[in-house]
Amino acid sequence: MEVLLASLIALALSAGAMSAFVAGNVDVGVAATVFCGVFVQALPFLVLGVVVSGLIAAFVSADRLARWLPRRPAVAVVVAGVGGAALPGCECGSVPVARRLFGEGVSGAAALTFMLSAPAINPVVLVATAVAFPGQPAMVLARCVGSLITAVTMGLLWLRWGRTEWVTRRLPSAHDTDASRLTVFTEAARHDFLQAASYLVLGAAAAAVLRVAVPPWVFQHLAGHLVLGVLTMALFAVVLALCSEADAFVAASLTMLPLLPRLVFLVVGPAVDVKLSAMQAGLFGRPFAIRFGPATFVVATVVATIIGLVFLGGAR
Repeated sequence: MEVLLASLIALALSAGAMSAFVAGNVDVGVAATVFCGVFVQALPFLVLGVVVSGLIAAFVSADRLARWLPRRPAVAVVVAGVGGAALPGCECGSVPVARRLFGEGVSGAAALTFMLSAPAINPVVLVATAVAFPGQPAMVLARCVGSLITAVTMGLLWLRWGRTEWVTRRLPSAHDTDASRLTVFTEAARHDFLQAASYLVLGAAAAAVLRVAVPPWVFQHLAGHLVLGVLTMALFAVVLALCSEADAFVAASLTMLPLLPRLVFLVVGPAVDVKLSAMQAGLFGRPFAIRFGPATFVVATVVATIIGLVFLGGAR
């Protein structure tokens, strides 16, 4: 308690000097704004996610999930992908939920499919996309289909080539097998929040630093180069690390770009970005993150490009 009180006093005393420093440096101000924006956007959904993960720890086990899923592995992955629509939240909340559901075999593939689909095809995100792109229902449909195919594809790839030994971070085992469900819930939620929130801070900081490193004239060179625009927007989605409930409005503001690169931005962002990679490393382990993240980036970019060509064509 004394350490916390001393930290609060030190922070209060230094607030004026910090504010003056931020106000006097444009790049620092932008970085601070990006950091706060990413963190504040993500935190409520992270809280929602750890609450759900705590409930899952108390009431749903990986073995029980495996019994609920269809017996055919491919069908189970598809069902998990479609089931992602049932969790209104962003990608920050889906990571701890997926970690709780993760198990060997089919249940692991289903959990990862759910992790990718939930933040991209839930009703909140689709409504936000429709509001951001009024009069363009094809954009909403393309985002939903592209994100679902990305999630299912990654689930099937994990089912075929994934290895559980890549998941090196272990969930805490209950010290008391007779503990009440409330105790299990609170311990699981506290553990997941501390793990995920610490990596969320690192991810948000990385997004802020990378944001100020990108010169503003970049967009001017993308409008006439579709392939370059697709690759750049895919990388921007990784770097900017926006919440899936807010990224549609950012994409809609980039009117100098065709719809296809902006669709890639919307499909890649909820699937893989710097803060998600950091959180996955914290909850699943580095061996998992360094394999799953790049593979997801490639699959999401390719799928979004194909779906965009089919649904959007040359629309702007």
